[in-house]
Amino acid sequence: MNSDAKAQADDLTAVAAGVDQPLPPAKSTSAPRWFIVSLAVLSTVGLLSSAFLWQKLSSMQEQLARQSADAGLQSTEARAIARQAQELAREAAARVAVFDARLSEVSLQRTQLEELMQSLSRSRDENMVVDIESAIRLAQQQAQLTGSVEPLLAALKSADQRVARAAQPRLTPLQRAIGRDIDRIKSVAISDTPGLLVKLDELVHLTDELTLANAVPATRASSAVKREPSDAASTLWLRSLQVLRDQASSLLRVSRIEQPEAALLSPEQSFFLRENFKLKLLNARLGLLARQLDSARADLAAATVSLNRYFDPGSRKTQLVASMLQQVQSQMKTLQIPRVDETLAALATAAAGR
Repeated sequence: MNSDAKAQADDLTAVAAGVDQPLPPAKSTSAPRWFIVSLAVLSTVGLLSSAFLWQKLSSMQEQLARQSADAGLQSTEARAIARQAQELAREAAARVAVFDARLSEVSLQRTQLEELMQSLSRSRDENMVVDIESAIRLAQQQAQLTGSVEPLLAALKSADQRVARAAQPRLTPLQRAIGRDIDRIKSVAISDTPGLLVKLDELVHLTDELTLANAVPATRASSAVKREPSDAASTLWLRSLQVLRDQASSLLRVSRIEQPEAALLSPEQSFFLRENFKLKLLNARLGLLARQLDSARADLAAATVSLNRYFDPGSRKTQLVASMLQQVQSQMKTLQIPRVDETLAALATAAAGR
């Protein structure tokens, strides 16, 4: 539009320049008339051109005014839209801030809930571990008192089932330790305590039949049969001679005694020796009942020493008692109830939370 207006302005300028130029000298007398007519025509054309240009400029101004008004209206609308966009952006930012705050609250609540659940689970596991430890220690004491491993095995199996139901990964070492202790207890051979008590009672009863090392041997029956005197008038001096001979043979006795102490025992000391031997056996029996195995072994060892020192080793009763004492001592070595130290260590580790 601006290029058209410029072209029209250039045309009018060229027309005006043509009007202002000096006319050539007329060749004849009719030159002024034609000049006037040409001038009038040119003036009319210039007026028409000016009117047309003015009309076109007016339309251009109106169009520019409308365009400027439209532009102003559009700018106003754009400002309103921008203002609304800003308000929406502020609202969105406020909502995002609220959402962030709620999200942080939810995250905090979730963290607290997880910690609470973990603490509850941990406390439950700790209570279970404490119960298992108490049950196993009580079962171990009961097994030591009764001499049977059944209470200890029952407690370990119950603990294994409880740990398996808990299904906690951190209790897996405890479960493995319980399984190893169960296998170890099952593989250990435990002696029969009632059988040992019966043998000790037999030893007590056999004590009175034991022969001391310094005991006088029984007189052997003579192979020759004494003949009754055929003469009814046998003299008294023959009988007296026989009695004197028997008394003389009893005054002198030759025997081999390995322990000098046994040869010096008086009859009263022999009685107290037997009673002391019985007391040692009875103390060993009481120690076995009370599960004081060390004390029982010490009493049996002292009884064995006394038997070898003061009683006749060649007597069959002494040999029988010595053999029974050796059997009882060997069987008491297997009376020790296996300990579950591995399970107790695993329980301590689990209770500490490691």
